[in-house]
Amino acid sequence: MKQWLDLRTPLSTLTLLAVAALAVTDLEAHGQNTEMSLAPLNETGHIAVDGVSTPYLIRRLPVSSFPDLPAEIQSALTQRGCLIPQTYEAHHPENVVHASLERRGSSDWAVLCSAKGTVSLLVFFTGGAGSRGAEPFVLASARETERLQSHGADGVLGFNWGIDPASPAQVREAQAGLEPRPVQIDHDALADATLEHRTLYHFYARNTWTMLEMPVP
Repeated sequence: MKQWLDLRTPLSTLTLLAVAALAVTDLEAHGQNTEMSLAPLNETGHIAVDGVSTPYLIRRLPVSSFPDLPAEIQSALTQRGCLIPQTYEAHHPENVVHASLERRGSSDWAVLCSAKGTVSLLVFFTGGAGSRGAEPFVLASARETERLQSHGADGVLGFNWGIDPASPAQVREAQAGLEPRPVQIDHDALADATLEHRTLYHFYARNTWTMLEMPVP
């Protein structure tokens, strides 16, 4: 049954009722918007592992969680619809790397970008004659659900792809055991790791990306 306002209700009361109704509507809309913005950050689901339906959880962060990224790169990532996937071991924002990847002393960035179910390893050079501005190199890509693995006792799969800077000294240490010993590199490489498995090292020199030689595990 419809309820009608008493026409004798004071105008001040009607005004208060209208303001209250607007506030509730505003609050509900804000809540819905917040839920919509947070919804894609954490993804859960099931995939078949050896014929068994297995749950997974992928956590992601928005580009705004990395304020040190140059504005031009933030804009390029946003245009691509990127979120930054986090490994199941993450305790702080990760998978955005600042290092000298183009040459010694350069200021470059590498990012894992998750968009539309695919994760891509992007590298942005930000200075020097060979730089590409906001146009990145794409060093690798994979379906996000192809980068899941089991961890912990609950059996839930987690994201296992992580990147880090690798200084010449760190690369030299990783190459221990190789004979003959490779010449030490003069600027940073990019460590590309599958957690609890092998780490690859991407290195840029003479306008080309290569994989550095590493001992066989």
